[in-house]
Amino acid sequence: MACGLSRPSRIGCGYGEQPTLRQLHLRLMRKLQTQGLHHVTLVGADRETSIGFWEGLLGMPFIFEQPNLDNPDESHLYFDPGDGRLITVFTNETRRPDPSRTATDPGCVHHIALSISQATFRQAVERLDERGIHHSGVKDRGFMDSIYFEDPLGLTIELASYRFEPPSGLTHADVLLAAHELRVGRGDRNITEIHLADAIEALVLRERPSLSRDRDPKDPY
Repeated sequence: MACGLSRPSRIGCGYGEQPTLRQLHLRLMRKLQTQGLHHVTLVGADRETSIGFWEGLLGMPFIFEQPNLDNPDESHLYFDPGDGRLITVFTNETRRPDPSRTATDPGCVHHIALSISQATFRQAVERLDERGIHHSGVKDRGFMDSIYFEDPLGLTIELASYRFEPPSGLTHADVLLAAHELRVGRGDRNITEIHLADAIEALVLRERPSLSRDRDPKDPY
């Protein structure tokens, strides 16, 4: 065939059509495959405010500091959010915190979500209240619990805690993908705990071998 394919390609070359240079170029493209979030960098105010919030409130170890290599007027602070990745902050001692809500225009960051355990999550309201920090209260997100509040510069921070643990060797994303497929297949509005439980069961059935030929649910009583 003129297109060199047995059927039309997904980039628009139909039967009897010659591919354009752009179509040929697109066929040769490859992805830049990511392997995780490396770091998030924020523009902060002064050093004391940044350390007080990220370490003093959220418990992130302050692991190192150096000049901003692109701006000699700023320092660059690095914090460990708990998974070995990084939250970094540019600071300048002439800047002061402005608690006005940060922009949520297209292209702007809406919020940053930080993972915490269920044990810590159950203490979050009390520990925010004792500092007088206004917050959203607990929000039911179906597959996780959330609380929202703003940092000293008006950026919305979410404390998020999953309601499930993935099977060993799998990730939260694996479970959420399977739960999503179940939710859509059932016509439900959003993922809930029944989708999570059924997804985990299905993933174990798929990923874990068993000597049993019949692995259907049973009542042994």
